[in-house]
Amino acid sequence: MSLTTRTAALAVAAVLTADGLLHVLWSTGSTWPAGDARALSYAVLGIDAPFTPPVVLPLAAALFGGAALVTARARLGRTHRLGRLLQAGTLAVACGTALRGLAGIGWAVGLRTGLDAASGDTDTFQLLNRALYTPLCLLLAAAALRVAAGKETAAPRTAAGKESAAPRTAAGKETAVRAR
Repeated sequence: MSLTTRTAALAVAAVLTADGLLHVLWSTGSTWPAGDARALSYAVLGIDAPFTPPVVLPLAAALFGGAALVTARARLGRTHRLGRLLQAGTLAVACGTALRGLAGIGWAVGLRTGLDAASGDTDTFQLLNRALYTPLCLLLAAAALRVAAGKETAAPRTAAGKESAAPRTAAGKETAVRAR
């Protein structure tokens, strides 16, 4: 596994896990970092929506699941027996974050579809959407696609479960064969 794939997977997993933890926090009734539930809803979603356990806990589970799928795809590669499932999951994360990023671009340029413009509380959402949500989602989509495109597999393991010291380059393999 290349450092680039590993780094991309780590970045995606870290952001999705942090977001999942925020959803778990909100399921407890906390409105951090907003002052109340309405302000939180408008800052995060641009609409008035409940942040109750039946709403936010499934979202947290999906975020944790996405983080796990992307991490497993990067570590195990395409040739693993679950490779196709992990590949599909990683592509789903890339598509989901790309769609959110594209919606954010639409909202940033003035489309109000799905937003509660009548409330007058969309300024905070618009600022966060332009400065944080949309760029982050587009970066996550690119990183997840990088993981999905990775052709690497995990290093071969020995019977003891440790990574093999087998050379990974053609020149190294040739030298190892001559040494035997």
